[in-house]
Amino acid sequence: MAESVLKRWGPFALASAVLVGAATWTAGELAADAARADLARQADAAAALHAAVLRSELEKHRSLPFVLAADADVGHALAGRDPAALAALSRKLEALSVQTRAAVIYILDAKGLTLAASNWRLPTSFVGSNYNFRPYYAESLKTGSSEHFALGTVSGRPGLFLGRRVGPAEAPLGVVVVKVEFDALEGEWRGSGEPAFVTDPHGIVLVTSVPDWRFRTLQPMPEAERAPLRASLQFGAESLAPLPLTPDPDHPKERIGVAPSSDAPQRFLAADTPAASPGWTLHVLTAADRPLRAAETAARALTLLLTLALVALAALLLRRRQRAASREAAEIAARAELEARVAARTRELSGANQKLTREMEERRRAESHLQRVQDDLIQANKLATLGQIAAGVAHEINQPVAAIRAYADNAATFLDRDQPEAARENLGVIGGLTERIGLITDELRAFSRKSTGPAAAVVVEEAIGGALLLVGARLRQQGVALERLGDTDAVLVQADRMRLEQVLVNLLQNAAEALGDQPDPRIAITVEGDRRAVRIVVADNGPGLTPEAAEGLFTPFTTTKAKGLGLGLVISRDIVAEFGGELSGGTAPEGGARFVITLKRAT
Repeated sequence: MAESVLKRWGPFALASAVLVGAATWTAGELAADAARADLARQADAAAALHAAVLRSELEKHRSLPFVLAADADVGHALAGRDPAALAALSRKLEALSVQTRAAVIYILDAKGLTLAASNWRLPTSFVGSNYNFRPYYAESLKTGSSEHFALGTVSGRPGLFLGRRVGPAEAPLGVVVVKVEFDALEGEWRGSGEPAFVTDPHGIVLVTSVPDWRFRTLQPMPEAERAPLRASLQFGAESLAPLPLTPDPDHPKERIGVAPSSDAPQRFLAADTPAASPGWTLHVLTAADRPLRAAETAARALTLLLTLALVALAALLLRRRQRAASREAAEIAARAELEARVAARTRELSGANQKLTREMEERRRAESHLQRVQDDLIQANKLATLGQIAAGVAHEINQPVAAIRAYADNAATFLDRDQPEAARENLGVIGGLTERIGLITDELRAFSRKSTGPAAAVVVEEAIGGALLLVGARLRQQGVALERLGDTDAVLVQADRMRLEQVLVNLLQNAAEALGDQPDPRIAITVEGDRRAVRIVVADNGPGLTPEAAEGLFTPFTTTKAKGLGLGLVISRDIVAEFGGELSGGTAPEGGARFVITLKRAT
């Protein structure tokens, strides 16, 4: 009896064991590959977002030496070397350092001697120190500007030194230097839980969320390369040892190393992207051990259950055939077949229902994550836009500030002469100028705020006015003539004002860049519509769009700008789509680029 059972069921049991084992192993490998691909996409998105934030931070600070190099106070102080003027300049740099969160701002003369510095009150003041040995000094005098990452000789803190020459190349007056430290940015990266760091062309870590990794290298560096770097003191006395990360030979994008919060080796999935400074690369490491194990375990458990169910069903069918051979058990076999079909169908429906429930939950999580990433990209684009218009807004504010100073001096003179009415008139003018400055700063603060509210009724004129307040200075500096067509006073649309302003700022800045070489630059803003929809048209008389640029206009990461990401128009189109509208663009028949924002009219 036992031999008969073994003879009938032995091959079936062996084949079932092989099938279950092979299916379970294969499912685990496939699930791990799928999870690895998902992690790669997440890591690439995180790297792009970190790079955008870093780019925004650097663009904000790069405008500072450019503005100071053209400042009249800096030129007069360097040319005259008057002690009172230099002291006033130090106080001005001190206030500017606090406002811009720059680590230190200082002015060198043509021989590298520090004449004024924002840290003039501190024991570590740079005033009187000579920095002609620093590469950024010589590079700024030679080419007009420079960027150099190094340890501070006095503070011992790492930072990026941004230099700008004051005066012409043939007769330079000196160099403006701004040091940028990345403590706040590193803290934000550290809070994300994913190790992130920036390397220079030598593969040396400069900015990192893991302090112990600073000034370590991606790959072991030969002593012949390390010796000159240590001798230059750019990185102090650091040994430039390699990072504690080992590439996985089976998976090139994966690294095995020790995480900052753990002593045990872990597996990371690495993503990198070019950063804001030439030669810099931003790296993001995403923990992969737990997601990969979870995906493998879930897939193998599900496959095991399914294959066991199939094996059980096959066994029942085999048993049915055996019992069907017996004429006496025909009725029992038929009843068993019916019961087996009902049970199998029940299991199939139960499994399908559970699978559908899991897929729905995964889709909801994916949609929620996509919305968060989209909101972060919109905010990063907004902050990058603020960095681009910072110089123009600073110029817009400097004019009323200078006027306030002049009117305040006049008011004091009138008071000394016992002419209160004239003094009161000057004070009234000062009040109007401060309201103008307040209007500009309020618009900047509101524009930078993260807006995720639902669409509501927005006055088109207010949105256009806010955008022009931010980019107006740049248009005036370029000599761009602005034309306003259509009646916008009482036009309401369904939108969010701050995000609509962001779209308008992007379109106006793109138009201004396209008009850089035009002899008679013009931008026209036209508002037209009917009972159901309103169209805001932004057109310029520039060279227009090439067929290739027009075809990839709203394709992510497609751009004609040398330093562009190709995300501005994509983000703008998504913002307008959230309002229930549409953004389109192309070349107008009369020439020049033409973009149309179509929105629902609000009642």
